[in-house]
Amino acid sequence: MVAFTKGHGTGNDFIIIADPDGALDLTSEQVAVLCDRHFGIGADGILRVVRSAAIDDGQASLAEEPDAEWFMDYRNADGSIAEMCGNGIRVFAHYLVRSGLATIDPGSTLPIGTRAGVRDVTSSDTGYQVDLGLWKLSGIDPLVTADGLSVTRPGLGIDVGNPHVVVALASEAELASLELYRSPQLDPIPPAGANVEFVVPGEPLVRDGIGHVTLRVSERGVGGPLSCGTGGA
Repeated sequence: MVAFTKGHGTGNDFIIIADPDGALDLTSEQVAVLCDRHFGIGADGILRVVRSAAIDDGQASLAEEPDAEWFMDYRNADGSIAEMCGNGIRVFAHYLVRSGLATIDPGSTLPIGTRAGVRDVTSSDTGYQVDLGLWKLSGIDPLVTADGLSVTRPGLGIDVGNPHVVVALASEAELASLELYRSPQLDPIPPAGANVEFVVPGEPLVRDGIGHVTLRVSERGVGGPLSCGTGGA
């Protein structure tokens, strides 16, 4: 029997499994069954809480930041391994703090290892914030076809530790017409796949120094979650 906790970040939900010493070996099939919303617990993915020293992928995190004691072993709902999850790491940090496994003192950060590198999390009265690092262009800009779009649209490939393709739409009505039950088709397909964000810029785009967009996402290995932390960034 494996104990678990269920958590969510702005509706993006996860199964959290504490495995500090890396004793569990979850297969992709087991992850997919656990995340199945009809026959399993149901989630957008699994967050395995493991010490960086207890997992091979954690060695790079310790080399980057020796204080990164904890590693977020994130799996998508289909069982595939993911590099990073913006909402997931905030939920992960909250679990560490609530479980007494870590603390975030005022003015300090909690470094957490991920496959995209170490990410620093802070807390405040409004919740948890994560420094996702600098984004960069991926160099792969696919054409995107999706149910509900009348024509194929150009996408912009962006890397935020995990791969994204951003598609700008003309109106919120066009955004609402999308059918994301099937994953959008990308041409060419990025080597590691990609999350696809369909966005409509706000009017004005920036208000009081904060950018505003309306967004829907089709997440690689997940489907259409209610939100996407790295996609929002």
